[in-house]
Amino acid sequence: MSGGKPCSERFMLYGPDRVFYAGLLGRPRKRTSGALLFYASMRGSLDLTIEGQATRTVEAALVPPNTVHSMTSEFPAVACVLVEPETVDRAALDHLARTSDAMCQLVLAARIRSAYRVFFETAHKHEIITAEFDAEVFGAPLARRRFDPRIARVLDEMRAQPGSILPASTCASAANLSVSRFLHLFKQETDVPFRALRAWKRARHLLNFANEAINMAHLALDIGYPDSTHFSHSIRRFYGLKPRAIFSGSRELDIFRSPAAAQARRGDPA
Repeated sequence: MSGGKPCSERFMLYGPDRVFYAGLLGRPRKRTSGALLFYASMRGSLDLTIEGQATRTVEAALVPPNTVHSMTSEFPAVACVLVEPETVDRAALDHLARTSDAMCQLVLAARIRSAYRVFFETAHKHEIITAEFDAEVFGAPLARRRFDPRIARVLDEMRAQPGSILPASTCASAANLSVSRFLHLFKQETDVPFRALRAWKRARHLLNFANEAINMAHLALDIGYPDSTHFSHSIRRFYGLKPRAIFSGSRELDIFRSPAAAQARRGDPA
């Protein structure tokens, strides 16, 4: 969607490195996102339960990547910011997590709500670049992480074509490494196992289509799942919702895709 059309109050800015979502929370069960998550209520409070911890009532909260948690909301709408952790320098990521966790939840909620108002009023939402996004949400651009060039090429491929199969053996061969050495280097560079990150990127790609009337079985195959069963299981693990529930709750959602995200949605090579 281009930015010139009047925007629904429910919208999502979708790019390969960041997502800003303002819409329905639904009734998710436990979820485990591969992204660093920042939640804020649009009004009222949220009940956050991180596995192994007591439930907290908050207006805003940070949830680290790959953390099992559940969230309920006093009111239907929430705001959520997704940051792909491998895109941020380790020191900057640690600083962001520490300062956000220490920040008064009311201050964090106010910052996210302020970003919502700015993004809502921005005419060309699809043109917002990562540095601008970060400056609005976090106060300044987040430093990017630097990678071994062999791993950088694989990450670029995941970013450009999140629905591709991308076997580890193919990546290892292209990097002139054994599969075991490639998998070790990948986790060393990104802090995440190759197959885990590939699975998250594939599930994340679902958001690119969330407001469309689309056949679930066809979508599953189009974004790299072998069948509908694997598709449903993966989506429920990451989002705590069935795919159909996500699409049902996104019917009135406006999605503003960055150029890179629009290219990935079409399946074009980078």
